[in-house]
Amino acid sequence: MTKYTKALSMLSLATKAGKVVSGGFMVEKALQQGTAFLVIIAENASDNTKEKFINKCTYYEVLYKICADSGSLGHSIGKQDRMVIAVTDEGFANQINKKLDASLDMEV
Repeated sequence: MTKYTKALSMLSLATKAGKVVSGGFMVEKALQQGTAFLVIIAENASDNTKEKFINKCTYYEVLYKICADSGSLGHSIGKQDRMVIAVTDEGFANQINKKLDASLDMEV
């Protein structure tokens, strides 16, 4: 059980509800269309990928978090490894963000 278990479980629920997109192209599209409320970037993503999506999130004023590894992110949404995921529902995004913040607070 990782420190992100609760957040990843909520991410799984959001996926079942059809409120998650994954992969670089789809996340970029969600950001451009204004449908992304939270972007999650894998800790093991390359520096270029992190920088690219941090810059895009900053430009489009979308909250982002760097957490978990690509395997855990992919597994939580029922797919292979994923470096970047966007939550397209504000309610799910807020809940996942709270759980991520709580897991990061426990770490300190």
